[in-house]
Amino acid sequence: MTEPTTKPNTPREPLWRDLVGDVLRRERQAQDRTLKDVADEARISLPYLSEVERGRKEASSEVLAAAAQALGLSLGDLLARAHGELTRATGRRPARIRTTTAVPPRTTTAVPFRTTTTRASHDGLCLAA
Repeated sequence: MTEPTTKPNTPREPLWRDLVGDVLRRERQAQDRTLKDVADEARISLPYLSEVERGRKEASSEVLAAAAQALGLSLGDLLARAHGELTRATGRRPARIRTTTAVPPRTTTAVPFRTTTTRASHDGLCLAA
């Protein structure tokens, strides 16, 4: 009889909600502010903000923006800090993104053109807020 093969203990990538919650909590504590203070200013219920900070809830971009603003951060600042945490936790370098603009052809009529973005690798992070 053969023994079942076991997978080597590979570390699990952290969840985005855990990273964002950690950033919110650290920033709040660095400012010596209470959950109630931040929740009131952001107009979020205190229990919900607590769950977001603990990584138990996937907050909407509106909720994250309100919490970030209450802490004096932009949504971009919050997400950039969380991305930095993800990069450190996984030991990966951020993917480089190259943006190119297509040149419209020369014609006598207006021709719409588009901006395209190509990814240098597929192991990066993509978020839409």
